[in-house]
Order: sequence, then C-alpha cells, then structure tokens
Amino acid sequence: MSIKHSRVRRRARSTTTIAALSAAIVFAGLGVASAQPATEPAPPATVTADGTEVVPAEGSEAQRPKAEDQGIERPSIADVPVEVSSTYDPEKETVGYGPVQKNFLAGFLYNIVHPDVAPQGANDWSCKPTDAHPNPVVLLHGTWENAYNNFARISPALKDAGYCVFVLNYGDQDSSGLGHVKSVRGTGPIADSAKEIATYIDAVRARTGAAKVDIVGHSQGGLVTRQYLRFEGGANPSDPSKNKVGKVVSVSGSNHGTTLVGIGTLGRTINNLGLNVLGVVGAIAGPAASDQVIDSPLVKALDAGGDTDPGIDYTVLGTRFDEVVTPYKTTFLTAGPGATVKNILLQDGCGVDLSDHLSISVSPRAIGIIKNALDPQGTPASAIPCVWNGPVTGG
Repeated sequence: MSIKHSRVRRRARSTTTIAALSAAIVFAGLGVASAQPATEPAPPATVTADGTEVVPAEGSEAQRPKAEDQGIERPSIADVPVEVSSTYDPEKETVGYGPVQKNFLAGFLYNIVHPDVAPQGANDWSCKPTDAHPNPVVLLHGTWENAYNNFARISPALKDAGYCVFVLNYGDQDSSGLGHVKSVRGTGPIADSAKEIATYIDAVRARTGAAKVDIVGHSQGGLVTRQYLRFEGGANPSDPSKNKVGKVVSVSGSNHGTTLVGIGTLGRTINNLGLNVLGVVGAIAGPAASDQVIDSPLVKALDAGGDTDPGIDYTVLGTRFDEVVTPYKTTFLTAGPGATVKNILLQDGCGVDLSDHLSISVSPRAIGIIKNALDPQGTPASAIPCVWNGPVTGG
C-alpha cells in the first residue's frame, strides 16, 4: 500500500469515527426529552424583533386533578426513604475543574478522559450569596450528560455574574449498560435521582445559609426538577413561603416525556400489548430513558397534578431545532395557581441561533436568557445577545 493511500484511509477512518460520535451524541440527546402533555401547552413568549422585551404568554389558572383522582398510580418513590446522612460530603460530587468550553462536542470529549471534574465557577463551598443574588443556583444536567459537559459554559458565566453556583452528578448508581460508563450520568430512575437532588440541595442550603435555591435544568434536568418539587419536598403547597426553590429555568426540558420522533410512542404501544421493549431500553440506556417516554407512569403522575407548583417562578426555554424534545413545543409549561411561567422560543427575534438540544447549553443567547430569568434587573432583556450558534457543536 502506498503512503498516500495509507494517509487517505487514516483520514477516512478518523472522519468516520468523528461522524459516528456526533451521530451517537445527537441521538442520545443527553437528555431523552419531551412528549405530548394532556392539554396543549401555553404558547411561547413574544420576543420583540430587536430582542429588547420578553413578553410571557398568559398561563391557565385552572387546577388539574391529582394523579390519584384519575386512577393513575404515582411513581414508587417512598418504598425506601432516603435520609440526609451526616456522612454525606457534597464536596465529593466533583473533583477538580475542567476548562471553559464554547463547543459542546469538545466538552463532551474532554469529559470522557476527565469524568469527575466540575465546570469552572461551580462548587465553591465557601461562597456566600449576596443581597443581589440571595439564592444559590443549582445546575441539573440531562440524561447521559454530567456536571461538566452540560455546564462548561453556563457555570462560569453565572459565576462571573455574581452567583454562587453548585452542580452535582446524579443518577449514576443504576446497573444499566450505559450506567457503567463513568462519564455518563443521569441514567438511573428519575424518582431516585430526585432523592439525590433533594439531599444535595439541602446540603447547599445548609452550607450557604440560604433559605432557597434557584434551579437551572437541561433536558432531564427539567423533568427531575418537577419530580423534586412535587414529591421530594422542593415545594410546599400548603405554605409556598417555605418552598426550597424560588426560580426554575428549564432549558430544552423533557417536561412532559418524549416521543423521540415517534419511537417512544411506538415503544409504549408495544409495551401495552404485552411485550416489554421499554424494559430492554432501560436495561441498556438506563431507567431514566424509559421514565421519559410519553405516558410513562412518572410523567402521567406529574402531569395529572398540573405543570407547576405554587410559589415558583418558571422560565422555559425551547429551540425550534430540538431533535430530542419532539415536537419542541411540548417542553413548555402551563402555569397553575400561584405560579408564573414564561415560555420562550430561542429563535424568536433571533433567527441565526441554530442551537439544537445539545448545543443550546453553549448558546450565548440561551445563557443571556437564563441570566435574565434569574435576575431581570442585572441582565435586562436588552442585554440578551443574538449571535450564531450551530447545532451539536455550538460556537
């Protein structure tokens, strides 16, 4: 074989490997995402052409019946109560720091070799909240993602804006095939992950002295936030002043499960006929994947009680090019009593941002919207940038 032909073959193999990795990441979605809610979601907010104003859509105030009122069995979340252990050390959630990343794929590949690092700006346990930003921000990654690769750009941006930022790796104790890959987290049952998050948030509140935290969740991070608020003590419906969470920002959240462009619906239909194909999916991809399929028991139980909890301010950010949350509008929430919801489409007023489900986490516009949601005075709508951001990789 000539040297020239050898080089051509090596380049071909390299190109094929990168293409396969990119395709795998796209279809993994790192957050297996969103399905049809029982009712039409609220329309996205109106964003003016110059990007100076975000006008939320009006949410419905109708109270939906509880899960048990509809004969829907709640997820099994209380069989083995998880107590906050005095031996739990939240500082061991991550070890060291990785570099800031503007390219999602670069961060994902870096993290394969360095699976335990935190993103810059996160997990400074000496950080004390300021009067301007009294609530620490807890970042919740998506399915098959982790603390670093999901927030390698968002975390340092929030730290630079003056927030105390915290992030954990959750959902990595299951026995699924992907659950054995150290850099792949968010594979375990969502109900169990909500318990982990509850323990972590209690630790953050205790260490910082803050009464509440704000949550930014990507993909599964949106759905597990709902589970935490509803069933693990994050929200107190009888006295919302005692909520442990003030604001929630859901970024391409799998808030109502996922159709996965019909694959999830097909799997649920086959399951209903008696063939447990979703169990096979769970054994390989992890129980979180099955939990996020449309009409899963977990999704049905959450939807039956309404999309929101009293006393919480929600901002929900979706992208038109989401290949995981399909159709993308199903990421949006409808406000219930005592809650506010802003549904925002990333491309409203900014057609050049082509972020998909993955690269939205490195989108400068998405980061601007997150900062505006957390502190509209500190980051006014006029300061939200509109710049190009590509699919999968980002900038």
